Amino acid sequence: MSFRSGFITIIGRPNVGKSTLLNLLTGEKVAIMSRKPQTTRHLIRTVVTRDDFQMVFVDTPGIHRPKNKLGVFMTNSAMETLDDVDVILYMVEATDRDIGPVDQSIIEALSKTKTPVILAINKVDLAEKQRVLPLIDLYSKAYDFKEIVPISAIEAETAELLFGVLKKYLPEGEKLYPDDMLTDQTERVLVQELIREKMLELLDEEVPHGIGVEVVRFSENEERNIVGIDANIYCEKASHKAIIIGKGGAMLKKIGTRAREDIERLLGRKTVLKLWVKVREDWRNNDFVLNELGYKS
Repeated sequence: MSFRSGFITIIGRPNVGKSTLLNLLTGEKVAIMSRKPQTTRHLIRTVVTRDDFQMVFVDTPGIHRPKNKLGVFMTNSAMETLDDVDVILYMVEATDRDIGPVDQSIIEALSKTKTPVILAINKVDLAEKQRVLPLIDLYSKAYDFKEIVPISAIEAETAELLFGVLKKYLPEGEKLYPDDMLTDQTERVLVQELIREKMLELLDEEVPHGIGVEVVRFSENEERNIVGIDANIYCEKASHKAIIIGKGGAMLKKIGTRAREDIERLLGRKTVLKLWVKVREDWRNNDFVLNELGYKS
């Protein structure tokens, strides 16, 4: 039995379920999830190794019409993966009634690449069955996909279904990463993302999208088995700072408690987490701040 290995990028509009699917495929929480759009900002690579294949999945930010430099970075980083992988897994929603303008632009970009493309129509558990077949027909006429697969990213059997489909389009080759490697993300980046996830969960719609997180200290005390983490939370308005801190610091404390619990599970060690909130007006258009927060090519 031949061994296959390669890179697979997962692309699509914001909130179509890319991060949910990535976590399902890997069996671990490696990407933060939220019902709010544009949750993923970085490219996240995770490795799934089996007896007959190794798949390196690249979870990308949702492709959208950007309104600031951060949005441009996110969209460009997703589109730039198309020619650098072995397979493209393009996700749309089964609840869509037609191909919208963003998906039309994605299909236009796909027409310029030679990389094989699999279309995954997600959230079939939320759609009426009679609506899925017309959507398959609509997309099959718009682009010559290698395969079109209806899925639900919250159902366990989806993982094995997609593994079987994707493996066919991977080249034969050796393992690209060690067997025990799960992700290429550093602990600092994972910590930043966990803190941001808690703010997405707890804060109002407008506030989280104007937030950036920077870990400024990550120190390990091996003798006491403790990690000390200091992080800055950047927001764009003084009014947002007040919301993040909350009355008597209650909201910031809740964010810190929830983030610390997840960080301790991630690191397997007791963690002391300290958070500071700072206002950086229009930071999403500031090249220096974007670079400091890791949003760079």
